[in-house]
Amino acid sequence: MSEVTMTAVTVEHHREPFGIGEARPRLSWTTATEAPDWRQAAYELEITPDGGEPWSSGRVDSDESVLVAWVAPPLASRERRSIRVRVWGDGGASGWSDPTVVEAGLLEPADWTAQLIQPVLPEGVDEPVVQLRREFELGGEVVRARLHVTAHGVVEVALNGTVVGDEVLAPGWTSYRHRLRYRTHDVTALLVDGPNAIGAELADGWFRGYVGFTGTRAHYGDRTGLLLQLEIDHADGTRTTVGSDGSWRSATGATVSAGLYSGETFDARLEAPGWARAGFDAAAWAPVEVAPFDPTVLVAPTGPPVRRTQLVLAQRVLASPSGATLVDFGQNLVGRIRFALPDGPAGTRITIRHAEVLEHGELGTRPLRAARATDTVILDGRGPRVWEPRFTFHGFRYAEVTGWPGGPAPADLTAVVIHTDLERTGTFACSDPEVERLHENVVWGMRGNFLDVPTDCPQRDERLGWTGDLQVFAPTASFLYATAGMLRSWLADLAVEQADAGGNVPIYVPFLPLLPFEPGAEVGWGDAAVVVPWVLFQRFGDVAVLEAQWRSMTDWIDVFAARAGADLDFPGGGFSFGDWLDPIAPPENPGAARVPWQAVATAYLSRSARIVADAAAVLGRDGARFAHLADRAAERFRREYVTPNGRVAYPSQTAYALALEFGLVDEAQRAETGRLLAEQVAADGFRIGTGFLGTPVVADALTGTGSVAAAYALLLQREQPSWLYPVTMGATTVWERWDSMLPDGTINPGDMTSFNHYAYGAVADWLHRVVAGLAPAEPGYRRIRIAPRPGPGITAASAAHQTPYGRAAVSWTVEADAFALDVVVPPNASAEVLLPTGEAPILVGSGRHRYERTIAVPAAVQAPALHWSPDA
Repeated sequence: MSEVTMTAVTVEHHREPFGIGEARPRLSWTTATEAPDWRQAAYELEITPDGGEPWSSGRVDSDESVLVAWVAPPLASRERRSIRVRVWGDGGASGWSDPTVVEAGLLEPADWTAQLIQPVLPEGVDEPVVQLRREFELGGEVVRARLHVTAHGVVEVALNGTVVGDEVLAPGWTSYRHRLRYRTHDVTALLVDGPNAIGAELADGWFRGYVGFTGTRAHYGDRTGLLLQLEIDHADGTRTTVGSDGSWRSATGATVSAGLYSGETFDARLEAPGWARAGFDAAAWAPVEVAPFDPTVLVAPTGPPVRRTQLVLAQRVLASPSGATLVDFGQNLVGRIRFALPDGPAGTRITIRHAEVLEHGELGTRPLRAARATDTVILDGRGPRVWEPRFTFHGFRYAEVTGWPGGPAPADLTAVVIHTDLERTGTFACSDPEVERLHENVVWGMRGNFLDVPTDCPQRDERLGWTGDLQVFAPTASFLYATAGMLRSWLADLAVEQADAGGNVPIYVPFLPLLPFEPGAEVGWGDAAVVVPWVLFQRFGDVAVLEAQWRSMTDWIDVFAARAGADLDFPGGGFSFGDWLDPIAPPENPGAARVPWQAVATAYLSRSARIVADAAAVLGRDGARFAHLADRAAERFRREYVTPNGRVAYPSQTAYALALEFGLVDEAQRAETGRLLAEQVAADGFRIGTGFLGTPVVADALTGTGSVAAAYALLLQREQPSWLYPVTMGATTVWERWDSMLPDGTINPGDMTSFNHYAYGAVADWLHRVVAGLAPAEPGYRRIRIAPRPGPGITAASAAHQTPYGRAAVSWTVEADAFALDVVVPPNASAEVLLPTGEAPILVGSGRHRYERTIAVPAAVQAPALHWSPDA
């Protein structure tokens, strides 16, 4: 038989199952084998405590290998176990997998004995950074040491002078009043016999800093704080606990100030060498204050932290027309710059401003609005050094440098990319380099905006977790990266913020009261409560996310239906984002759209209610009322907005696409509605005519009704507005507006312009599923749908995705009428292959498959040839 090898077991959605918060975590594994059509018939799990006897499940006759229930005794706080698995299939048993070690964090509030401590903040410093420290003595052999830490603010901890861990901006941003994330670190190797010291640097971060577009700060409190608990186990079985308490002392240091929006100021002259080591004289430091704290808000992470993930070298140093020194990194990214600083006189001040674009050769800072995005370093005159900000981040491709003695060289500046350290799971390629660049822009946009919270933009005075943006982008995100752990945490925040709002979903999460009015039930934005859990279920096979979010999902539907009114006609009127940033919207009025928001809302009400009804079926609940509401909303849409033959009342790409993709037209109307959509796209010159809510579905609506050539013409359009126009303008991320930069190199005059906004990148999901042809046919890719739709202008495409069962891949080429398709299906999964010939689906098992056919690729279409009149 072909050999079957096992991967190590994964635990829930953790990249590193260390300090986890689940007592009964679910387990997953994948297999590798060259045997065709291999299926798992049984498995055995062996779970072994440190120093204890192994527990075995025995042979379990089951083909389940994804998120398998934990049936061993539950983990206790701090408990560590190793897990391995073996399976049976065709030909017998595999060998055992390599062991995975899982360790629980502090699972109960009573496990915490540390106190929240608050430093005395200096007067006259707007965003101060404060150092805190204490010393302690150790005697006897240390066998294990764990540091559990969180903060009100953002914190970096050092033990005996060595920074603990590799995360940045810890503990990230959650709904702090309800959920404060802590993280556990193994610090055994950092301790010494005798005197030890622990230090922490604490900055405002999201807790006390400026957040949002109103210039306000301290939304969660006016004092930063540290909560830290170091637990040291000795060889004799005793435990020493060192916690944050009133014995700690604090002072300011060389990092004078830091803000997420404003940047960081570092004065090397103020450094106190050895402040985080034992023996440092801290007699002049001030005592801290102990503050009340409720440990029930503490939660362990469900996804990875923010980390430094890549270094990008400066490409060139250039002079602007005004003579400013500019540095170009060649890529719009999110992070900060690491400087190889020169020698210079003490007091030399070097200032670095950041921006995403140049405008007529000068640094384009207007889109930043109130975000200064400026880092400052003051030299101490003691020679060259390397410095990198630690408590801020910027969205930038360019930097302007002033005050650098002799001027910088490219080698002196390196961009440090930071974002949530998600595992990359999906790729795409095709024969058109500009479409590939578009896809790469989507990836970079996601990287920059998945920084602990899925934000709208990473550069201006906003950077909020807008729900509508993620609602449309979640399918793309969940193909490109393993998002389930991170997004489950965000959904937990959404649910608690929603409960505070009486069931209404905030327009961004975590929510802050930044607007002068109370937002109502917001179509497309509030629907994130329904759509995002459903996407995670579909893409990762995680039923538990539906169960966890069920109350949130149903509460949203109730609030949404209440706004719709008894007749579902949204009688109250009022504001709604609707199809936000429709290309016709003028710069000063981004909400202007071709389709009234009430029509969009009716479509979304039907779709979201239908999803909740489907989720109810998965969970074994009664979803009849949601199915009935979905039917009523669809009927209302047809009656109010669609003629009997399928023409919409507000002819536009968005109206037709929503009607088709959300199942709002009868089957008898569908073909005609699809034809009318293709007419509309042609009448628009094969330029985009959709905003935030129409863009994700327009290409699917075209290909789903047979207008493949029109969909490809829309994709490959280079004129503005289009997906490729920014690429032709040199974009390296997706823009917020279709015309964030005008053809003459002028930044869009609107007050709201970002050059890193992933929402329009939602088209990448269509590239994966339809152009390449790789999609889940069953939740979690247990059955895979292979259905490429070749079209004019692209002669080859491929996609690969690390599914919960292993790597799936598709690759096709077409030369003249010769079509070739290669497919990889992972073990323990199957696929349905739908060839573009229209023949019956081919059902296949795991392994490699190749198909060669003669096909007729749709001919390219031109706008004049399809420019029908409205009455055609």
